[in-house]
Amino acid sequence: MVRYLEVKSRGRTEFIDITHLVQEQVRVSGVRNGACHLFVLHTTAGITVNEGADPAVQRDMTSFLNRLVPVDHFFTHAEGNSDAHIKSTLTGASLMLFITDGKLLLGTWQSVYFCEFDGPRQRRVAVKITSDT
Repeated sequence: MVRYLEVKSRGRTEFIDITHLVQEQVRVSGVRNGACHLFVLHTTAGITVNEGADPAVQRDMTSFLNRLVPVDHFFTHAEGNSDAHIKSTLTGASLMLFITDGKLLLGTWQSVYFCEFDGPRQRRVAVKITSDT
């Protein structure tokens, strides 16, 4: 069964920590060991795992991506958000995480981030949890 997370962004570009939302889906599923598959249902957003302890990391990633792929009037896409489509491709639209003993298997400093590149918007992430047994 596929479930959905609702994510509301507040800025044009931001990294939103959704680890607690994903972990809650794992808890509700009752799966002890398996996998959690995440898929972003948008072409101008992505998902990634990165450091969750220091918010400077997310600021640095946002700053770097904005310099790497700036909003540019030379892009030909009529909606004016080509930079968001490119950033989404760079971060990726899906993620798979292991579940061990009923919890997401993440490193000490790792968190799951929804990557907004064309906000603010209301977004959805599909979640599918599978069991090893």
